[in-house]
Amino acid sequence: MQINSCEQGTEEWFDARRGIPTASEFKSILTSQGKPSTTQTTYMYKLMAEWLMEKTPESYTNEWMERGKELEGEAGAFYELNTGVEIAHVGFATLDNGMAGCSPDGLLVGGGLELKCPAPHTHVKYLLANKCPAEYIPQVQGSIWICEAQWWDFMSYHPDMPPLIIRVPRDQAFIDQLSAEVHSFTAKMLEKRQQLLKQLGKAE
Repeated sequence: MQINSCEQGTEEWFDARRGIPTASEFKSILTSQGKPSTTQTTYMYKLMAEWLMEKTPESYTNEWMERGKELEGEAGAFYELNTGVEIAHVGFATLDNGMAGCSPDGLLVGGGLELKCPAPHTHVKYLLANKCPAEYIPQVQGSIWICEAQWWDFMSYHPDMPPLIIRVPRDQAFIDQLSAEVHSFTAKMLEKRQQLLKQLGKAE
């Protein structure tokens, strides 16, 4: 694992993650059921576009996504206060080869933290399920893989309701599948990069 200490959301952070698969989008490579995602090609082209443009296109956002970003600091402070565990903040972590990464909301001794601050009705859904939502399994297990951790705490936070804090253990079988798919994905992407460079007369 390699760690970039840049602040998340800065230009340096965008530069570090540009053009490579990241844990928040591992679901576009492998589904929570352990099957190759049908959106692999679309995701690959998105990453290649970032690489070719040398900039990150603006991404979709809505009011709850923006509010979630605003609440992340409050959620982290709540986690520390209620667990007695201090969060170590890092910018971006990658595999040793630098070809896949994640942006942990915090690193802890032996594990890490994923914070979500969803819309009220979504938070209620998470509370009722009382487990890490399936759509975040690739992200959480991917972060465990990249950060060489043994577990990851998933926390859903809303300031007007009780939180959901779930400890997700390392699932080595899923991580083995994810690792194989991500390495296959990045190998194909690098081949297509070279193909594109040749077609554009920019072969290295």
